[in-house]
Amino acid sequence: MLEKKKAFEILQKALSYSKSEMAEAVLESERMSLTRFAESKISDNIDKEETTLYIRSVKGKKMGVSATGDLTDEGIKKVVAGCEAVLEYMLPDDRFISFPTPTDIKLKEDLVSEGTSNFGPKERAEAVSLMSRIARKGNMKTSGAFRIDETALAVAGSLGVQRFFTGNSAQLSLTVSGDSKNSGWAMEYNADASRINVDALGKKATHKAAMSRNPVALPDGQYTVILEPAAVGQLLLLLSFMGFGCKTFYQKRSFMAGKIGEKIAGDNFSVYEDPDDADFNFRPIDYEGVPRTKVALIENGVAKGVVYNSYYANLMGTESTGHALQPTNMYGPYPKTMSVAPGDSTIEEMIKSTEKGVLITHFWYLNFLNPMRTMVTGTTVDGTFHIENGVVGSPIKNMRTNQSILEAFSSIEAITRDRIVYPQYSVLMKVPGMKINNFNLQTEEEDEGKC
Repeated sequence: MLEKKKAFEILQKALSYSKSEMAEAVLESERMSLTRFAESKISDNIDKEETTLYIRSVKGKKMGVSATGDLTDEGIKKVVAGCEAVLEYMLPDDRFISFPTPTDIKLKEDLVSEGTSNFGPKERAEAVSLMSRIARKGNMKTSGAFRIDETALAVAGSLGVQRFFTGNSAQLSLTVSGDSKNSGWAMEYNADASRINVDALGKKATHKAAMSRNPVALPDGQYTVILEPAAVGQLLLLLSFMGFGCKTFYQKRSFMAGKIGEKIAGDNFSVYEDPDDADFNFRPIDYEGVPRTKVALIENGVAKGVVYNSYYANLMGTESTGHALQPTNMYGPYPKTMSVAPGDSTIEEMIKSTEKGVLITHFWYLNFLNPMRTMVTGTTVDGTFHIENGVVGSPIKNMRTNQSILEAFSSIEAITRDRIVYPQYSVLMKVPGMKINNFNLQTEEEDEGKC
């Protein structure tokens, strides 16, 4: 991985070539080590490392952005020159004020876990073998992925910003399936790969797959549902995309626009962007080198705030919360480490208290319907069960939901005290399970082509 000294040599060289009024250089190195498996056999072993240099230049309120993977002297000169050449074709942005200036806040630069660094293809193969043996006892097969991520990020600006970070993490996702189209799923994220409980994951997914044979169909309607943490995380992720970033908030395309200080969810629902939580083991800086700060997004059901980068913070007269993404992104900042406040229940207690309901493991292909109403659609998958008289009963054929997330989070009856870290699309979420009333579910038409 990229070392700090080498990173800053590259960044300072890039800044020295700039002739702009303001310049920023960002160096990101990512290494992914991935073991994929299907039919209980390893199908791919991938080890890929990529380093990208981003340049942002400003002259006369015009801004240019360029990126390259060529870190030779010639490559660095070329990307800086290209970034400045494009300024000729840009329109001035009178709203732009400045890149960030440095702060004295001291941050951890190294969050590398040795348990993850030393977890190689041999250890991943052993994990796949163990899970496959567990599934084989039930005449079923495994598929999934064991992924190790190592990252390094360095930022330097002509106004004096200099920040560096390196860290790593691991995640294991497992699906166990049988000949009756039955399946079960489990996953775990951990900063320390050696602490992932492979045996427990294998048994959990296998048990769900075994229980999922011969599912029955339920009629369309509103149900009391018990969402396991991953299902809650999937809803939270889409809620974040629809409203927790400052760009859509400023443009009034966010459900949070005009709602700050107003009730938008239930009293028992709170979510924070919380970069300081050690369970995330996430970088403490953004792509502008600004320290990431804790932000109350929704607190006791009341809309509290969104996350900012320097551009929109300057535009709206506030401070950056340290959530800028890569300079080439067009979506604006989003939360990366969200934490939902826990409750005082357990999944088992929720089941016992439910006369009639549905237990949902997670969703397949959730997507937007109406962002302003936080409406999404998707289907249940890999373990959906009918609850009757406080007991998990028959498996259910997958059902589609067309549901407002905020309406769901306004109808939470109970929340678990235990939470997991759920990763998806480079976002980490610390989420509990939830019991939610009046959740929309419809019979899903079977599609032989669906994977």
